[in-house]
Amino acid sequence: MNMRIVARLINLPENRGVRVTAAKHPVLLVRVGDRVRAFQADCPHAGAPLEEGVICNGRIICPWHKAAFAVDSGAVIEPPALVGLTQYPVQVHDGVVSVGDEPIAAEAAPARDEHRCLAVIGAGAAGTAAVATLHQQGFSGRLLWIDREQAPAYDRTALSKFVIAGQMTPEDTPPLLDKQPIGIHGEVQRLDARAKRIELADGRHFDYDAALVATGGEAQPLDIPGAILSHVFVLRSREDAARIDEAAQSAACAVIVGDSFIGLEAASALRQRGLVVQVVSRHDIPLAAQLGKRIGAAIRQLHEDNGVIFHCNTEPERFDGHGAVSTVLLKNGKRLAADLVVMGVGVTPATGFIQDVDKAEDQSLNADSHLQVAPGLWAAGDNVTFAWRQQPTRIEHWRVAQQLAVLAARNMLGDTQVYADVPFFWTYHFDKTFEVLGHPLHWNRLHVEGDVSRHDFIALLCRDDQVEAVIACEHQQAMARLSQRMQHPLGKAEALAIIRAD
Repeated sequence: MNMRIVARLINLPENRGVRVTAAKHPVLLVRVGDRVRAFQADCPHAGAPLEEGVICNGRIICPWHKAAFAVDSGAVIEPPALVGLTQYPVQVHDGVVSVGDEPIAAEAAPARDEHRCLAVIGAGAAGTAAVATLHQQGFSGRLLWIDREQAPAYDRTALSKFVIAGQMTPEDTPPLLDKQPIGIHGEVQRLDARAKRIELADGRHFDYDAALVATGGEAQPLDIPGAILSHVFVLRSREDAARIDEAAQSAACAVIVGDSFIGLEAASALRQRGLVVQVVSRHDIPLAAQLGKRIGAAIRQLHEDNGVIFHCNTEPERFDGHGAVSTVLLKNGKRLAADLVVMGVGVTPATGFIQDVDKAEDQSLNADSHLQVAPGLWAAGDNVTFAWRQQPTRIEHWRVAQQLAVLAARNMLGDTQVYADVPFFWTYHFDKTFEVLGHPLHWNRLHVEGDVSRHDFIALLCRDDQVEAVIACEHQQAMARLSQRMQHPLGKAEALAIIRAD
């Protein structure tokens, strides 16, 4: 094997990886004491440069989306990455570090002698993470992976950010797995939890020993006149994005109904491709419930600075047009021109096909702390209410769905793990990425470092002096470090010390 000198040990810090060029590829050097390891330099999820992340608690943390990998092996610990880092051989001699050009073969998990049949319903973020985990854990029994889409298991977060902006074709939406297992294409019509049977709309049926419901949510259309007109869309699937993209190619103006994260990302995307974009919202300040009024107002100002027009404290009365939508009549009497409409008013849990289980008022599945909803049945993603920090909680975030699915898959194999991670999501507007750690519900104090109006800040949402959530733009390394520290109670003073140290 060829070894190439790439660095001196004395030049490698212990709290951050260093990118160097090996014979064939860039690698990330990670030092722990006098031991050095070399991994692929970019995150396998979306290609983030890992040297811009941090190393803490024995983990390499991705700067963009906070995937975590083990320092000693490169194994994936936290999504959104679903595979570990490729590792390369390293030699350290007389303080000189050399790296080999051929990867080290990854150790496969010992095969579990399984005679059970496991089923995963849904191939979105949660379902794909569950299937990846079952394979990583060595499950060798029969696995049924069922989804209604013809080509599922793709990165849905790209749809509202890049596909409808015309920056990525629907076909180029990144897959979630490099090698996708063969699944079953079909619509689940009924799941009988007592009989442990899944029935498809085409008449096929399957019996299972353990199953995971990872069907997520259904985008909620408005029940108003004209909602069935052509060019009135919701955005949930790749097919939805393809239809919006096609309509946008000949459109001059768009109306976004709702100031949700999806709605505002759609506004940003369509505005960046040159359309006149108007947002209709029942709120004066978008995202105030999730982020607070000050940060919500800054995001609205970012949109307005880029030409988005807001119509607040109102909602659509009806959509008008002959065949295709042409105008939107608001309840305040204004009429807006619209070549296309995108409705971003939320989702409802996709659980109507499930029988004999306990459901919450919003029709999500009530799960225990292990994500089990009935004997032999688990749930993960937007469709589940689960116990988090002793409180029933439902969180509609991409990465949380993956975290829950990893946990549920392990519990299907006999573990008894509970969700003790930190919720994280990111949202993208006019080339600015806003990151949120935590799930703020009861905060009463806001502390800001930086300038919110210039979109260069990190903000602590606190209940008294305890940090409930952190929101940031342009502070990825501090957020990476906080993503690990916030797994335990964190006071404001310590949080500020972490932020200022970065």
